[in-house]
Amino acid sequence: MGYAPPGTNPVELIELAQEAERAGYDSAWAAEAWGTDAVSVLAWLGATTTTIKLGTAILQIPARTPANTAMTAATLDLLSGGRLLLGLGTSGPQVVEGWHGEPWGKPLAKTREYVELVRAALRRETLEHDGSHYQVPYRGEDATGLGKPLKLMARPQRAEIPIYLASLRRRSVQLAAEIADGWLPIFFSPERARSTFPVPFERNGLDIAPAVPAVLSDDVESARDALKGYYALYIGGMGARGTNFYNDLAREYGFDEAAERIQDLFLDGRQRDAAAAVPDQLVDELALVGPKERIADRLAAWRESGATTLLVSTRDSATLRAVAEAM
Repeated sequence: MGYAPPGTNPVELIELAQEAERAGYDSAWAAEAWGTDAVSVLAWLGATTTTIKLGTAILQIPARTPANTAMTAATLDLLSGGRLLLGLGTSGPQVVEGWHGEPWGKPLAKTREYVELVRAALRRETLEHDGSHYQVPYRGEDATGLGKPLKLMARPQRAEIPIYLASLRRRSVQLAAEIADGWLPIFFSPERARSTFPVPFERNGLDIAPAVPAVLSDDVESARDALKGYYALYIGGMGARGTNFYNDLAREYGFDEAAERIQDLFLDGRQRDAAAAVPDQLVDELALVGPKERIADRLAAWRESGATTLLVSTRDSATLRAVAEAM
């Protein structure tokens, strides 16, 4: 399966996904942060492909009401002939409050209610919900009193569209294993993920689908270096000091000293030094880098890890083909 991170040019993503379909990949996934959205890209992609599944990795929960997400999912699924995989996630407090203008609040409880409402809407149930985060119909003090329970007018291609949750902390990963059809982990270590997050591996039928950065190159060092800026951005800059979930995850995997140094350097404005501080071992463990033979050898660890799907994250068609051939 192919995956393109935020910041990828949508045209480039379309070309990559078409290449992925030709190479035999099962699905293509589009992300969103605070740039291009995933829905527009996947609508275009669905119109220019025929068999590859279309995944959102992820639609941000604070960006859309549950009813809007259900409408969007139903529409994409209808237009694509039943190819949608609906990935959802909360993002982090910097984006939730700084971009969407929504309170961070209690993301676990909010996600539970959100998924419940999306599933009910896709089943075309009359939508009524009285929760701590969502009230449908709205009955607040400033309500008009005219709201009434409604059900989805469109008839979805499927009443049960697979829902994936992006989670990277223990309690949120446990929630994904409980209520979702799949888990979208980032920074997945084949050697450490099962011991760090045991619950998803205990549930039969849960699709564990990590995003795996991949760089094909005869020069292993340059391949690693191509990814170190990416890891430094997340470990060092995606969140404030003391509130960075990616930094916490690197520490969970045993890279405590490196995680602290990367964050210190990044937040001090020394991004290049932060990238240089990313250990080779971290890149080797979390990504697929080097010549085709090295990538093929490393894939053995992923096969044994308990992951059921690999989302190959690359902007290079040669890498895309090489991983497909190695698999």
